[in-house]
Amino acid sequence: MSKLYAGLAAAAVVGMVGGLFAYGQLAGSGDRFAECRAGAVGGDIGGPFTLLDTAGKAVTDKDVLSKPSLVYFGYTFCPDVCPLDMARTAEAVDILEERGFDVNPVFISIDPARDTPEVLADFAANLHPKMIGLTGSEEQVKAASQAYKTYYRKQESDDPEFYLMDHSTFTYLVLPETGFVDFFRRDDTAEQMAERTACFLTH
Repeated sequence: MSKLYAGLAAAAVVGMVGGLFAYGQLAGSGDRFAECRAGAVGGDIGGPFTLLDTAGKAVTDKDVLSKPSLVYFGYTFCPDVCPLDMARTAEAVDILEERGFDVNPVFISIDPARDTPEVLADFAANLHPKMIGLTGSEEQVKAASQAYKTYYRKQESDDPEFYLMDHSTFTYLVLPETGFVDFFRRDDTAEQMAERTACFLTH
């Protein structure tokens, strides 16, 4: 079964990237951000959501994404990938701040059963003072994930308190007036993220 789930996860990610590439090809030369992208991207990514912030208050995408944001879907109990990816995002935000750009790092939990607002508050505070942590009900999290075309699945475990989550690892750049404009892969460095984000913010 694990091989089947792994295959489905890979297919979902390949399908998302393929769709982004195809849309980008169709977009043609009318893309004002073309020179900022590492590759052709675009598509129906992003959209409205309602989640809970670290104070337990309901917030919408318009509340949270009111300035340029780097958005990531993960979970606080993640043993390696999520902390590393978010540390990289925090570094990129600091580089951008040094260059005069105000960008928010946003972490959306895919594990609402364990990631309560209180847990996310500690997680966000330990990563960056500007970090925005969001959680919600299973339905709210699923809706946000589907809007951004992300993948996640809880791994089977004999212990209901200790389990891992399979998930996609893209970081999304979202602009207030434009919405989703680009995504970063795990092999992009903080400096590369900052350079490309700055390009979008000056066009």
